[in-house]
Amino acid sequence: MTESRPLQGRSYQVVTDALIRTVGPARIPRDPVQWTNYLCPVHEADGHHHNPSLGVRYDPRQGKTMVRCWARCNDEEVLDRVGLRVRDLWDRLPDRDPNRRNTGVHGQRYGVTERRALTPVERAIAAAQFPIPAKRDLGAQTGRGQNVDTYVYKWPGGRVEGAVTRVHTPHEHGHAKSFWQAHWTGTEWEKGGFAPIPWKLADIREALDTGREIFVCEGEKDVQRANQAGLIATCNAMGAGSWTPEHARWLSGAGRVIVVADRDRPGYQHAGKVAETLTDRVGEVRVVQARSGKDLSDHFDAGYDLTDLEPVPHLDRPHRQQSRPEQARPRFHRPDRTRSR
Repeated sequence: MTESRPLQGRSYQVVTDALIRTVGPARIPRDPVQWTNYLCPVHEADGHHHNPSLGVRYDPRQGKTMVRCWARCNDEEVLDRVGLRVRDLWDRLPDRDPNRRNTGVHGQRYGVTERRALTPVERAIAAAQFPIPAKRDLGAQTGRGQNVDTYVYKWPGGRVEGAVTRVHTPHEHGHAKSFWQAHWTGTEWEKGGFAPIPWKLADIREALDTGREIFVCEGEKDVQRANQAGLIATCNAMGAGSWTPEHARWLSGAGRVIVVADRDRPGYQHAGKVAETLTDRVGEVRVVQARSGKDLSDHFDAGYDLTDLEPVPHLDRPHRQQSRPEQARPRFHRPDRTRSR
């Protein structure tokens, strides 16, 4: 008679309990042997609305719980954010042959942690010492969501490709922010994603033709504030984590690109990805952040100017050799203040 295996083990309970304490329960609970998505404690614990992207599943054959962020956050950092270690993924650690140097998951030998070199993004996040933000309690919803702005994405010739709509839903203590996309078929709008093109491609073409700097922000609101300050700026649709090499290729040939990172974990990860895809495509890439607040809008609202933007340690690595480049303040061209797009 075959011994039946449990549907879940100790490790699954340990992992899910830690996630619930940190980011809340799964919105759509599933059987333990199926992938269940939770908010990722690394890049989705900012109190804003997200589609949960941390998959958790129990493998009864191995007696192990699988944890995987679909946005590719590091598994060990995910576990660290909820107070767990790699060994907590196992119901019991596999028996170890003393004559073999077995290497476990994520470069960790059983009982021995192998240190690997941190990536620039990981070093930047560690240096910033971001706290794990508490989820903001907005209270009960008090009204229907309202479309507050629509950002239309067009090809260089002016043909409409798609749009992103910003929605604010009123609650007792503020509003919840969300976005939705639509694709223009040529005759009507259809809800859903569209081609990966940057916003304001006509402005990017102008910058390439005239040699002006291009600022890459995390969202459309900051691009608008940059335009009001006389800058040429762009972004991708749907914010952090959605930039691709397809977006980057539209900036190929630019003399200088300044990536403005939001001052949080997702913002640093997004800025690092943008900078990486632009390397070898443009003359120089800088990565800066607001002196005060989270983003470029907060920076301007606090009364700071363009020249007050601060380089992000470990991410801002200009091509030109400078003494202590991580601390060197970037110099920007004076923008045309009459420009407003």
